[in-house]
Amino acid sequence: MDAKIQISIDVIDLDEALDLARASVKAGVDWLEVGTPLILAEGLHGVRAFRKEFPDTPIVVDLKTMDGAGLEAEMMFKAGGNMVVVMGQAHDASIIEQVKMAKQYNGKVMCDVMLCPDKPARAKQAQDMGVDYIIVHTGFDERNMIHGLSPLDDLPSVLAAVDIPVQAVGGLSVPQAIETLKMGAEIVVFGAPLVISGKEFKAADPNFDKQLREIVEAVRNA
Repeated sequence: MDAKIQISIDVIDLDEALDLARASVKAGVDWLEVGTPLILAEGLHGVRAFRKEFPDTPIVVDLKTMDGAGLEAEMMFKAGGNMVVVMGQAHDASIIEQVKMAKQYNGKVMCDVMLCPDKPARAKQAQDMGVDYIIVHTGFDERNMIHGLSPLDDLPSVLAAVDIPVQAVGGLSVPQAIETLKMGAEIVVFGAPLVISGKEFKAADPNFDKQLREIVEAVRNA
């Protein structure tokens, strides 16, 4: 299956994050995500550390920007990020400014439509404003409170609304992640609870090297 595999590294210790990232790259992961918890803990220092360690690997910086989107993106592009995330719930101006900054730095913008009242419509609007990717996201707190929620619920309608690549994120199992690709998503993302704990910002399994290899192999062989 020709798909990009992204690992969401949502830990708060930089050494642990780099260990997870090394194991991920060794296992065959395509994109590394500097997750929001790591951004909060380490900021630009964390992004710079990832770029230094992995000079040729695309790096997603999950800013979840709601305001100041152009300036925040500029910081992360200068630090070595390739892709930044703006929230679909943000004002149009924020999405537009982040897109402008991405073009200036040869970067890309992902728009996360989590909690948007009409996800397909907002995804289409974001596409029209120039974003490069759409994220269909069921949030950490949301899915922990309301069991059974899944980004697969919203994925088909969003895929039908846009022409740009889409990824689904939020508590997916390996079979569910593979199903997103069969539905038409082009990027599969793994994080909590498979790689990252569903209860804290730490690795889910100390034996994550083996775990990551198995995940990547399952996706590639699907």
